Amino acid sequence: MNNSVTNTARLLGAGLRALLVLTVVTGILYPLAITGVAQGIFPDKANGSEIKADGKVVGSSLIGQQGYSLDYFQPRPANGLGTNSVNTQYKLILSGATNRSGDNPELIKWVKEAKAKVVKDNSTADHKVKPSQVPADAVTSSGSGLDPDISPAYADLQVHRVAERNGLSVARVQKLVDEHTEGRTLGFMGEPRVNVLELNIALRELVTKS
Repeated sequence: MNNSVTNTARLLGAGLRALLVLTVVTGILYPLAITGVAQGIFPDKANGSEIKADGKVVGSSLIGQQGYSLDYFQPRPANGLGTNSVNTQYKLILSGATNRSGDNPELIKWVKEAKAKVVKDNSTADHKVKPSQVPADAVTSSGSGLDPDISPAYADLQVHRVAERNGLSVARVQKLVDEHTEGRTLGFMGEPRVNVLELNIALRELVTKS
């Protein structure tokens, strides 16, 4: 009986010691080490790839934003976004795709309406946009609905409208787009892209200086 109690106590003690050691190693030391390495090697990415303007954080280079006026470059549509209906105390945006097939009537309607709006919004007095010039990313949302980038073709399409509304030359706005166009990752992965938030911050700075 005494041996049984002693063995049980020994096993419980060993288990508690193992729990304590693992808690310290995996719950404290490991997270601290990973955080230290992340902050030391790539602090920008570790902190959320924040973008600052006028000394304030205005967003992340990884998350697209909606609600820009037509004075600025427009992002991709965000039809997949939803709203939090469970805990309404917090106004959260839920990302996601529309999950519509290519021949879905509702999706076709969305695309047609979006294309007509892009053509109307970006046509100016001396520059008319043709429906055939509208790229796919101008009328379709990404899988998350939060794509921060647009294609160079969509950015180029908006140049005349942005230039006209801000009193800038088309050439200067086009140069701004070219300066913010990134190539394929490592030269072969993905597609060329333009980060909308970064481009709009640069545009605002340009307008302020003009």
